[in-house]
Amino acid sequence: MSSVVPIVHVVDDDASVRTALTRLLQAAGHRVCAWSSAGEFMGAGVLGGPGCIVLDLRMPEMDGIEMQQALAHLQSSMPILFLTGHGDIASSVRAMKAGAVDFLTKPVERATLLAAVANALARDNTNHAAHEELLVLQQRYTSLTAREHEVLALVVAGRLNKQIALEIGAAERTVKIHRARVMEKMQAGSLAELVRLTERLASSSP
Repeated sequence: MSSVVPIVHVVDDDASVRTALTRLLQAAGHRVCAWSSAGEFMGAGVLGGPGCIVLDLRMPEMDGIEMQQALAHLQSSMPILFLTGHGDIASSVRAMKAGAVDFLTKPVERATLLAAVANALARDNTNHAAHEELLVLQQRYTSLTAREHEVLALVVAGRLNKQIALEIGAAERTVKIHRARVMEKMQAGSLAELVRLTERLASSSP
């Protein structure tokens, strides 16, 4: 996992709100960056790092829901926490269905906000851990030879060594060697684990 300190990004067009939230979050020990508009945040190139977004709903040019949609289009996994003085049920439902961590209305209790931010950062940490694990798994898969890829596909499809040997035109002993190498390179301790790892790779493919 990265040792980079996560950032709480406050996106709100009201300067007094940005200042108040920044002070509150910094007092709680968080690293904070404040942005006056969705466009300013989107153009800053900060999506790759760890953190979360405390996002206003109503802003000029691009509102909070539109920014959430834009981030989803960019496949950003950074968790979003809406904090607005203009909340309504329809907006909150849309935001939550689109993956928002929470939808709070101003004024908000300090403890409520800090708990929601902690939850968002915990989710981001989980997202980053899962992403790093997937990268390692993809590297293992890439290390397989073309024949090992072929054997892997047949193994997870439930074929026996004898059946695989007939299908790829090789000796059963050779298949056993390939199979052992696949298990070693994929770091799978069992057939069930190998199947699970392969399914994980398949589900991550676009």
